Amino acid sequence: MSAIERLVQYFAVPEDPELVQAQALAFSRQVPLMYGILLVNSLALALTHAGAPDLLRLYVPGLLTLFCGARVAVWWRSRGSSITYVKARRLLRSTLWVSALLGIGFSSWALSLYPYGGPYQQAHIAFFMGITSIGCVYCLMHLRGAATMVALSVITPFVAFFLISGNLVFSALAVNLVLVVGALMVVLLGNYRDFAALVASRAEMERKQAETQRLSDENHRLANVDSLTGLPNGRSFERHLQEALDQAEAQQARIAVARLDLDGFKSVNDIFGQVTGDRVLVEVTKRINALRRPSTFVARLGSNSFALILTEIDDEAALQACGDVLTEAMRPAFAFKVGTVHLSASAGFAASQPGDTADTLFDRADYATGVAKREARGHALVFSERHADELSRVRRMEHALHTADLEQEIYILFQPQFDIALNRTTGYEVLARWRSPTLGEVSPGEFIPLAERTGMISKITQTVLRKALAMTETLPRPLRLSVNLSAHDLGSTTAMEAIATLVEQAGRPCRVDFEITETAVMRDIGQANEGLLALLALGSRIALDDFGTGHSSLTHVQKLPLDRIKVDRSFVNEVTSDPTSRAIIKTTVDLCRNLGISCVFEGIETEEQLDALLGLGGTVMQGYLFGRPMSADKVLEHIADENQGWQRHRRRIFGAAS
Repeated sequence: MSAIERLVQYFAVPEDPELVQAQALAFSRQVPLMYGILLVNSLALALTHAGAPDLLRLYVPGLLTLFCGARVAVWWRSRGSSITYVKARRLLRSTLWVSALLGIGFSSWALSLYPYGGPYQQAHIAFFMGITSIGCVYCLMHLRGAATMVALSVITPFVAFFLISGNLVFSALAVNLVLVVGALMVVLLGNYRDFAALVASRAEMERKQAETQRLSDENHRLANVDSLTGLPNGRSFERHLQEALDQAEAQQARIAVARLDLDGFKSVNDIFGQVTGDRVLVEVTKRINALRRPSTFVARLGSNSFALILTEIDDEAALQACGDVLTEAMRPAFAFKVGTVHLSASAGFAASQPGDTADTLFDRADYATGVAKREARGHALVFSERHADELSRVRRMEHALHTADLEQEIYILFQPQFDIALNRTTGYEVLARWRSPTLGEVSPGEFIPLAERTGMISKITQTVLRKALAMTETLPRPLRLSVNLSAHDLGSTTAMEAIATLVEQAGRPCRVDFEITETAVMRDIGQANEGLLALLALGSRIALDDFGTGHSSLTHVQKLPLDRIKVDRSFVNEVTSDPTSRAIIKTTVDLCRNLGISCVFEGIETEEQLDALLGLGGTVMQGYLFGRPMSADKVLEHIADENQGWQRHRRRIFGAAS
């Protein structure tokens, strides 16, 4: 940077907005003091020069006074308001030029009075110029350029005039004033640097505080708001629900909670992709917001789950009507460029009762939603007394399951799998049963889903597997047992490692096969495949259960290490009456034959079904026609009886359905 550029920068108004605004604010407080000093001193000087012409004694100082008054007014109007950067910069720029003009103007006026007075009046002029310039420079300490201009515009004519006056005293005064103003400027420039550094430090601190506040606000938003839909999230919902309950209790009023789940939403992501799935969720949010009352609180709990808190409720009938409107609003198709998405939504409503906590109230709404998904998919249900009895049983069952001695309470039954081509039973499917000391016999349809929801299913699987492995010790060598793996088992590395350890400890050859469902492997087919390969390495075999009821079945057949496919009973039930079912079964049999894997048909209960399946090429059968689930002792009897000949004793031995 050249000397001229540095000089221009020295006198220019800074570019830093914070510094410019701070300078303007500081100077606005000192403007009245500076102009007050200037005007009082000028008035005193005019009064001591009565012999001067009226032009110099009255009109010139009067004109300068008016100009100073106008400047004070300009700054005074800005004093009480927030000075913007643009306005502050404009005021400071004008101050630079005004400072130079006033310094020259008052110096010229004072020196022009010199011939019209005696020694005292002349000394007064020197005093006026010296003390006034020092006072103005001090008042301009926050404006480096303006203070320097005042000093130069006063000191330069003062020194030049009094040095050539020939008066030794005035010459000494000129030298003294130069030294004093020079020292004052050194101090002023140091203060200016400190002032600028302080402003920069304060601005940096404010920026950091603003950034900290922004991050805090953002963290609060992320912690309490769903980023996709903009709705409050689960944490915010829990807090708001408790607050609403407390307020309702204080007012002896009631509130209601609803949970709405989108049915089959996972298939949207699988078919159309996650981006489209996100758009569906945003559109669902818009539909809910369009229907809700201003007092209704709406939150997104999970991927396809929403919750509502209703503070204006009348009765259960009104809640049912509200639920009907809400679920009906989800039925119109969601149209996007990639395709049209059709969805339904199931909802559960629960009204608060005295003594409710947030957990108990939401638990009832959640249970009602589950019932709606099972019994009235695509509709809404209001929690009722019937649901209360069911929920009470579920909670008792849940407690009993958590405290159960699984080794003692879980037992297994065996259902035969018969190969028509070999004319003998080739294996048994192991079925888990639970006999609770407090609840008695509990249906698998009840405790298996409960165990999956509560995370107990892996412990049950391992218990069943231990008992099955022990059973293989008493079975003839050709026979194998099949054990079901849950989605939780396949999705947990720890669970699969524990299962593999049990199989490995049982020794070889392993005679336990594992049955998996398409739904179970959909969560993470890569991880499921890895775990299944580890079991294959130990001698196990893998069967795909409920074939045809999940998504992308052929993809699973292609990617999974399968030894067997089990055709779902829904096809077997209609094999005698539905041509489509027969075509699907025939295709599946051909597929298995071409892949070199076996095919098992489940749920065979009649001779007609058996004959139809035989005609389509089926050989391995499972169902009540070939035997109901039986205990370990009955298995051994069943094997002994079967050796007497299948054709002659089929109905008596296998307990044909009647």
